[in-house]
Amino acid sequence: MTAEGSFCLVLHSHLPWLSHHGAWPVGEEWLYQAWAHSYLPVVDLLRRLGAEGRTDLLTLGVTPVLAAQLDDPYALRACHDWLGNWQLRARYAASRWRGDDPLLRDLAAAEHQAAGTALAEFESRWRHGFSPVLRPLVDGGVVELLGGPATHPFQPLLRDPVRRFTLHTGLTDTALRVGHAPRGIWAPECGYAPGMERDYAAAGVRRFLVDGPALRGDTHAARPVGDSDVVCFGRDLEVTYRVWSPKAGYPGDPAYRDFHTFDHPSGLKPARVTGKHVPPERKRPYDPALAAAAVARHAEDFVATVLARLRSLRERHGRPGFVVAAYDTELFGHWWHEGPAWLEAVLRALPDAGVRVTTLRGAIEAGHVGAPVDLPASSWGSGKDWRVWDGEQVSELVALGAAVQDELLALPAQDPAFRDPARDQLVREALLCLSSDWAFMVTKDSAADYARRRAKVHADRFGELAGLVRSGRLDRVRARAEEVRAEDGPFGHLDARGLACGS
Repeated sequence: MTAEGSFCLVLHSHLPWLSHHGAWPVGEEWLYQAWAHSYLPVVDLLRRLGAEGRTDLLTLGVTPVLAAQLDDPYALRACHDWLGNWQLRARYAASRWRGDDPLLRDLAAAEHQAAGTALAEFESRWRHGFSPVLRPLVDGGVVELLGGPATHPFQPLLRDPVRRFTLHTGLTDTALRVGHAPRGIWAPECGYAPGMERDYAAAGVRRFLVDGPALRGDTHAARPVGDSDVVCFGRDLEVTYRVWSPKAGYPGDPAYRDFHTFDHPSGLKPARVTGKHVPPERKRPYDPALAAAAVARHAEDFVATVLARLRSLRERHGRPGFVVAAYDTELFGHWWHEGPAWLEAVLRALPDAGVRVTTLRGAIEAGHVGAPVDLPASSWGSGKDWRVWDGEQVSELVALGAAVQDELLALPAQDPAFRDPARDQLVREALLCLSSDWAFMVTKDSAADYARRRAKVHADRFGELAGLVRSGRLDRVRARAEEVRAEDGPFGHLDARGLACGS
């Protein structure tokens, strides 16, 4: 173990399940933007560093619902089209900005080149999906993979049988995609209720993530939960918030590319942040040289912050410390254009500064484990409690989810010897209704009407199929289940026989 201590970067890759038959095309745009600007460059970075012989670079969480989309043939074809369209939009911008600021002309050329690079990468490595790209990184020890329950539910609000089933389904889905089930998970929204560690232990999960306040900020080591052998890791907010906090962080620097300012005819983002209160029409053109200088400055600052934190922990505890910084993967490239460059600079600079870069698994192996702890109910949302997913604003969604679960568990038991695709589809609709994304979007007033509609659509589909099951109209339920599946596409490897229904 190095003198300064250990650092683990945890990235969480997740987008909600997006209907791919025109229900909300903006949703598909989310997926393809994140694919092009985050997943492609971050995976390319990990591959390049792995080729240099580097291992244990970071811990990567990939939710089953996102993995299903990144492996889906429809999404693969559509993303390929999107990348080609990106290149065409850059070509159009080049003609549109021909007589404008030289920085704009350079930006159009850089976008055209970036789109071409992304197309070549996608066509050579990604055409069979994400799983064949991810598995060598996992098998080679470049990253540690975290899984999670199917469809990203807020687990504390699930009935016990449903919670166990979603966890088992999610881990099984990941095992089928990459060859083995993860031993760690990023619990959706870091949601925790006392006793959930017993479900984790039964499912073979040995480590999971919580937010720092759940440990009262004492995040210097993994902590066994209760009397179990399952350990939790807490986000170090002092370090994490240097990059991205509710109020500040590196991506807001005036030199960085502005995410919110569009050139609408081309769909490109030609401006730099310029200033927090500068209106879009007055923002300055993006200057890559200024942005590169900011990346170098912020990488140096982050390394200094990690070092200071580790030294403080060593003084306090008398042993080398440990720091976990955790973010959404989509921050790097999608929300923050320069994020992948910053990430590479940090991953290269930390070892040179005497910091051991590792994973959650590697931290345990290095002995960064403290005394057992009894965790409180918690999440990583506003207030660090459950208010985002169980508050007054989303009371109707909470009631809907509870009713769907109760009806699901009251259905006649399924013959365990026969896998019924109709029952699989019925359960799928119930689980998609329970996604935590809908409550988050409503609470944060981000496409709230869309979120309410999606929850209701899945609940209505479930209710229709459940009614047909109860009536014994098996031919009709199978026909309707196939219609629903055709409308919205398949989701992962879900076998409803694992859910105990009936009295």
